Amino acid sequence: MTRRIPVPAGKYPQAGGRALFEFEDKSLALFNVDGQLFAIDDSCPHQGASLCGGRLEGRVIQCCAHGLRFDLRSGYLLNSTLVKVTSYPVEIIDDQAFIVITCEEVAP
Repeated sequence: MTRRIPVPAGKYPQAGGRALFEFEDKSLALFNVDGQLFAIDDSCPHQGASLCGGRLEGRVIQCCAHGLRFDLRSGYLLNSTLVKVTSYPVEIIDDQAFIVITCEEVAP
């Protein structure tokens, strides 16, 4: 099942900016890198610190707590495929941004 979560108008970040918003049980961070939007869970997989306020360099976000750096496109820790923050595709439909969340069904 796929859900498209509309980005509230006031939460659409300007180029180089970021926004944080809540949707149901998720805290999502949205980044605008050179006009391209990236969405991730706003919780570092290491100890849960917020990523939204971290240092942004290109499409890499650095966790404020311990300095871990994640690629916004893939969600992976730089130079590793062992640690990952959940990342979500962002679609633009008729000038409205949507974060695409895919709920995978659990097989019995």
